[in-house]
Amino acid sequence: MGPHPAVAAIRLAVRRVLHDLLTDQHASRDQHAPVAQGPHEQPPSPLVLVACSGGADSMALASALAFEAPKLGLRAGGVTVDHGLQPGSELRAEEVVLRLRELGLDPVESTAVTVGREGGPEAAARDARYAALDAAAQRHGAVAVLLGHTRDDQAETVLLGLARGSGIRSLSGMAAVSGADGRYRRPFLALDRQTARKACMVQSLPVWDDPHNTDPAYTRSRLRHEGLPALEKALGKGVVEALARTAQLSRDDADALDTWARQAEASVRDAAGLLECAKLYALPPAVRRRILRQAAIEAGAPAGSLFARHIEEVDRLITGWRGQGAINLPGKVVAQRQGGRLVIRQG
Repeated sequence: MGPHPAVAAIRLAVRRVLHDLLTDQHASRDQHAPVAQGPHEQPPSPLVLVACSGGADSMALASALAFEAPKLGLRAGGVTVDHGLQPGSELRAEEVVLRLRELGLDPVESTAVTVGREGGPEAAARDARYAALDAAAQRHGAVAVLLGHTRDDQAETVLLGLARGSGIRSLSGMAAVSGADGRYRRPFLALDRQTARKACMVQSLPVWDDPHNTDPAYTRSRLRHEGLPALEKALGKGVVEALARTAQLSRDDADALDTWARQAEASVRDAAGLLECAKLYALPPAVRRRILRQAAIEAGAPAGSLFARHIEEVDRLITGWRGQGAINLPGKVVAQRQGGRLVIRQG
């Protein structure tokens, strides 16, 4: 008799990602000249880390990685990040390390971070966590870090993006592959949270439920426990799946527009490299605004502080020109129109 359907589902999702990783590894090796090795020099098997909080999603992911990695000749390790936001968090992190070792993962480590205040508590914790995971991946020479985000997390991310009103890129949710050199992989984006929890239950894996996930002080928590259930009550049970599908469609559209903007960018510059307003005007707004945003970032505007309203103001220098003055952008960047050219530079 085969494994429980929930266990089979999480293992299949992880197996697919590991296969992709191995394909990427082989392609990368083929691009580089072979290195002569002595008869006893065997390169170590590639290492894949799982980021584990001890919650159901990441414990299910850790168990599936521990089961699948050795079958493909990969090593499996784990990292848990102690955010230090709750009393006894270091003990919790030590418990997670023990559980990961019991699953057979090696190396396993706990890493403590200091969470700042930039951008609110959720964003600050996320920034600290990813910085710690980046450092751990580099320290251990890992080829990838697996993250336990599920289809439910994806639906929440899409709704949060919708509330921000910042275009289809924010509706495209989390990518299955992201980070430097595709370091981060999210095997569970097509699986629901219930499947991960069920997989832990049938494997008798202990699960820790983070109190932050039910704390109404956090936007995502309110969305999870109040917003999504209300939407499902009003619109039916398929809401989460539909939102996740929206994420993928939006991502495809956003990627296509980004590519178009990159290709069009060279055609709207004059011999001196300045942006020509008439040529920009002729482009579709979605493509033009991407070019303007990229030009502002290259001039020194921090991407995270550059909002749709900033780009709309710069856009009006092209589409609604009435002799208006320079536009101030974040990072002390200034955009102004000069003789049919758009100049974006440090002020």
